[in-house]
Amino acid sequence: MKEYMRLESDSIGTMEVPEDAYYGVQALRAKENFPITGTRLHPVFIKNLAKIKRAAAITNRKAGRLKPEIANAIESACNEVVCGMFDKEFIVDGIQGGAGTSANMNMNEVIANRAIEMLCGKKGDYTIVHPNDHVNMAQSTNDVIPTAGKLTVLDLLKPLDKSLSLLTDALYDKAAEFDHIVKIGRTQLEDAVPMRLGQTFHSYATMISRDRLTKVRTEMYTVNMGATAIDTAINTSPFYLDNIVPTLGKITGYPLTHADDLFDATENLDGFVRVSSCLKACAVNLSKMCNDLRILASGPKAGFGEITLPAMQNGSSIMPGKVNPVIPEVVSQVAFHIIGHDTTITMAAEAGQMELNAFEPVVFYNLFDSITTLTHAVDTLTANCILGITANEKRCRELLDASVGITTALCPYIGYKKAASLAKESLKTDIPVKTLVLKYGLLKENELDSILDPYAMTEARTRQTQAKAV
Repeated sequence: MKEYMRLESDSIGTMEVPEDAYYGVQALRAKENFPITGTRLHPVFIKNLAKIKRAAAITNRKAGRLKPEIANAIESACNEVVCGMFDKEFIVDGIQGGAGTSANMNMNEVIANRAIEMLCGKKGDYTIVHPNDHVNMAQSTNDVIPTAGKLTVLDLLKPLDKSLSLLTDALYDKAAEFDHIVKIGRTQLEDAVPMRLGQTFHSYATMISRDRLTKVRTEMYTVNMGATAIDTAINTSPFYLDNIVPTLGKITGYPLTHADDLFDATENLDGFVRVSSCLKACAVNLSKMCNDLRILASGPKAGFGEITLPAMQNGSSIMPGKVNPVIPEVVSQVAFHIIGHDTTITMAAEAGQMELNAFEPVVFYNLFDSITTLTHAVDTLTANCILGITANEKRCRELLDASVGITTALCPYIGYKKAASLAKESLKTDIPVKTLVLKYGLLKENELDSILDPYAMTEARTRQTQAKAV
């Protein structure tokens, strides 16, 4: 079937565009220029771009600069974009040259052509509604794109917050479930002193519950709408400048504020760097915890074997019965992925020159992906790993009893040197430390029972009480 085309022009020249396409010449040219990732703009980013265009149309209509019938058509078209009706029309790559101009124009063209239809015109007849003159009125890529980026970060952080909260709750539940189980602690993978398995999981919950994102989220509320080209608000009206941010705030539901220094808000991307840094810190913590889980569950016979992770899939194509810790492994891989993104975001933010950073597309491409993949990783970690972890209490006790780590508790009573000597002798002879203490008459049995009570060793206040009593 023959595809009918329409002819559109821009400052570069003319180009044939599919007759039924809502995008126009600039979006099509960008598609051909930037075949980079094979992925399109993030759908949440698209929705936020449309919300910005709607806010601008409303504000420009109230300012008396945009005819009501055009403004209303633009607003209706924006609402349809927000509902996802034209997702396939956004054809530009997520990574593109030009600071995001291609993304901005893709949106302007789609909205213009849909508004033209609503006004009974034919797509491409920009005398009715123009992508630049009407849809982009009082705007620039340089204020629209960073604002859309901030709104998208805010939207994407919501499910991440929920996911992290569910993970934290699951870890606290495991901490309570395992609180009675005493195990040997380890430093540098060597035997240390007794602790409770519940304390291990409580520390994980505390680590994950650290809310680093609240402060950076507030930074996303400050936007530079109205700055236009280089932050001088050229081509805006005083009414628009005063009202665009409050209008956008009502549409999005966020407490948006106008940047005090529009030059700073347009030139500098450190706010996004801070978000990325927080995501990286969270990812690092998750990966550390997952590495611990892999070690604690190692074996099941020749490793630590103190906990058992849920069996999620066969672990080997050649070794029958092998089950690998696949969920912790994928979470660590996501962490590595996010750390790489953070480096890219950092370098892109640093590379901006003068009054604009041209590298916002790669910042947003990586930042949105970091938030999304981290959310998915947390979800699978909670559902497919943490909730199903069981403790091997017998194994914990075996390793505790075989360890000489308890000699640390003897130091206040017999001194470090003597305690070290007993530890070495115990390791060499396999004679329990307690037996050696009694053999040499260093302490009485009732004193030893109190001092070497494994559970008591796990509580700082209990240890202090014991010291006073002895």
